[in-house]
Amino acid sequence: MEKSTNIHGTRLFYTVEGEGQPVILMHGWGCNHTTLNSIEKQLVPYFKVYNVDFPGFGNSSEPAEVWGIEEYTSLIEEFTKAEGINNPIMLGHSFGGRVGILYSSRNKVRKLILVDAAGVKPRRSLKYYCKVYSYKAVKHILLFLLGKEKGENALNRYRAKVGSSDYSGASPRMRAILSKVVNEDLRSEMPKIECPTLLIWGSNDTATPLNDAKIMERLIPDAGLVAFEGVGHYSFLENPYQFSAVLKSFLSEEIKTSTENQ
Repeated sequence: MEKSTNIHGTRLFYTVEGEGQPVILMHGWGCNHTTLNSIEKQLVPYFKVYNVDFPGFGNSSEPAEVWGIEEYTSLIEEFTKAEGINNPIMLGHSFGGRVGILYSSRNKVRKLILVDAAGVKPRRSLKYYCKVYSYKAVKHILLFLLGKEKGENALNRYRAKVGSSDYSGASPRMRAILSKVVNEDLRSEMPKIECPTLLIWGSNDTATPLNDAKIMERLIPDAGLVAFEGVGHYSFLENPYQFSAVLKSFLSEEIKTSTENQ
């Protein structure tokens, strides 16, 4: 079911499917809720899944001001209150992981899943991350949806169209937001996370390197890391079967309870 609500003067679009324990899915930069559809389909039989479009992406409106992680997290906090969501399971990919980290550091969360998540301040330039987040998002989504041959053809057309203007489609405000959030370091918040946390990573991730995951594993008290060899920033699309197995194993207790109650 597609829904929308207004929070902090911003239209927030989201979908909600299923019944039971609430799960909130949060996509990465340059993406939208459809990027996580494959994960949503795996969880809907057991959970009530909320899949959001962050403001500035998908069907949600752009923030009226330059937001940082605090504002995006505050929006999700208000969203959970409005929906009556308590003690959710949270899954954040890339940029969505930033919100998951900050939210979980100060709210009750049943379990946290960070997939190739951001949160450690990068050492590379903003231009590099503009290129990584925009191009790689398009690449992996096209290959996943269209298959290798058709996806490569579509990707070539995209490259020809975009050229070196990696971030040409974004507004000046969204560029300013990216500049702000990329430079926010959440390491000080990680020790405050009290819930069990699963880190799923691609060993070849260049956007959020595996070393970031190791830092998170060390700083988050109850965290465990699973890394997929030869996989990049979209581990859930590049290695879907192994990802599904790891995810369902981590949520096995909740899945069992859901199945018993059906």
